[in-house]
Amino acid sequence: MTIIIKNKVTLLFDDFIFRCSIGKKGLAKNKIEGDKKTPVGIFSLGNLFYRKDRNAKPLTKLKCVPIEKDMGWCDDVKSKKYYNKLTKSSKNIRHEKLFRRDYKYDFLIPINYNTKKTVIGKGSAIFIHLTKKFKPTSGCIAINKKDFLILLKLINKNTKIKIN
Repeated sequence: MTIIIKNKVTLLFDDFIFRCSIGKKGLAKNKIEGDKKTPVGIFSLGNLFYRKDRNAKPLTKLKCVPIEKDMGWCDDVKSKKYYNKLTKSSKNIRHEKLFRRDYKYDFLIPINYNTKKTVIGKGSAIFIHLTKKFKPTSGCIAINKKDFLILLKLINKNTKIKIN
C-alpha cells in the first residue's frame, strides 16, 4: 500500500482520508536545501521516532526508536559525512534537533528522500510529523496526532509514500 499526498492538503491511505500540510512553497521536482518545498516522487519510509517521555510506545509495525536529548538530523551542506543522516547533536554541524520543546516531533517518520547516494544540498530532514493548525512546513508533511496514530496502525516497513 502507498500513502498518497494529493492536492497539497490531503493524505490518502487505503480508505482513509486525512488532512495534511506540506512545504510552505509547495512541491518541487528539483528540491534544494532550505527552499521550503516538499520533494515530489515515490519514497520508502524510515523508522518511527517518538518521545517516550510524552507518549506510550504506539501500536505500529514500524520499528520504534525513542528520541533521546542528543539526537539530531544533519542538514549541514558542509558535512559530507553526516548530511541527511541521524546524528548526535554537535556544535560542529548544523542539524535539526529531534528532542524539541514543542510537540511537532513527538512522533516522526523520516521519508527516505535523498538518503541513498545522498546529494549534498538536494534537501534533508524530510519527515512526516505532527501539526495542530496545519500551517505550511519547511518541506515536511504534517498531520494531526489522532490521524498520525491511526496511520501508524495501518502502515509497515514496506509502505511507500507518493508525493505528486
